[in-house]
Amino acid sequence: MNTLQISMLLLWLAFFSEKNQDAILGIWNTPKQDGEIEIYKAGNHYYGTLISYAIPNATDMYNPDPKLQTRPVVGLNIFQDFVYDTAKQEWVEGTVYDPETGKTYTGSLWLDKENPDQLNARGYVLGMKMLGRTEVFVRIEQ
Repeated sequence: MNTLQISMLLLWLAFFSEKNQDAILGIWNTPKQDGEIEIYKAGNHYYGTLISYAIPNATDMYNPDPKLQTRPVVGLNIFQDFVYDTAKQEWVEGTVYDPETGKTYTGSLWLDKENPDQLNARGYVLGMKMLGRTEVFVRIEQ
């Protein structure tokens, strides 16, 4: 394989790797269908902000920090600091915040292999995936 072929192969791999990692971007219905989360990228990290919620003027009342309990839940980052792991084809090393309990979990995100419009979000405690729960978000067509 010559230098040009190697360069072309590396460009091709980089292109498809970036395309895969950004497949998560967009707007997703929450598992209970009571809100929408917009997933966006900042640098190499992925975030998910609650952009609508069925309960008007809902606040972060279960947050363990009393100073944050009056902030609106719309606008909160539910997913924070995820990075794409090319080998696993997952977004890892982030956190998932549950405003219904006020708890933050270590998490991972991945698209369903058979239906890429389904996003699995697993939050777990103590860094142990077996001590967690997976919720399914459904992409909203745009």
